[in-house]
Amino acid sequence: MTIQKSFDKFHSEMITCTKCTRLVTFREKIATEKRKQYKNEEYWGKPIPGYGDINAEILFVGLAPAAHGGNRTGRVFTGDKSADFLMKCMHHTGLANQVNSDYRDDGLILNNAYMTAMLKCVPPQDKPTASELKTCFVYFNQEMKLLENLKTIVALGKIAFDGTLKYFKQFNDLKTKDFPFGHGKSYKMSNGINLIGCYHPSPRNVNTGKLNFEMMVNLFQNLKN
Repeated sequence: MTIQKSFDKFHSEMITCTKCTRLVTFREKIATEKRKQYKNEEYWGKPIPGYGDINAEILFVGLAPAAHGGNRTGRVFTGDKSADFLMKCMHHTGLANQVNSDYRDDGLILNNAYMTAMLKCVPPQDKPTASELKTCFVYFNQEMKLLENLKTIVALGKIAFDGTLKYFKQFNDLKTKDFPFGHGKSYKMSNGINLIGCYHPSPRNVNTGKLNFEMMVNLFQNLKN
């Protein structure tokens, strides 16, 4: 089976998942009620697969889809303010072919990069439970097996960072306290993959000045050095 067929099989199975009752109820409620500005759109309302270059050396990991972003469009970091800022920075550094990520099949191509979320469904208040993260972790494990060329993982936010550490902890007796999260903090894991912390590109961080365009662009440029 080719890598593409393996990804297609994984995605087709994953988007049918109904293991977390709270998440299923919430994602479908959002997809039915909709936001006024998107009332004429058909919401995705299912678990959301990753996307990008399946042979990529760089993996971007977020926490979860946004209620009216990924849960609407069916693609992570698509159709919301976080996506707007992230793609602006990725395009500036050559990691994306265009500045916008609005909807599936909008022509966006990620260059040597793949993007996914630690949790595949939108959680209420953007706060997944420990049990939900644990249940969904099996899908992140599968993605990591399929992404055979990875050299760098950029964790967008602390929960994504901690989740990625959990992945590596399966193979090594590492202590989380030895890997503090911080923007631009980089750690070489035992298999040679670099794990890099990055502030999440949410309006909460961007509007307060905790994260700005220069900070994000500098981090992304360093990925290519």
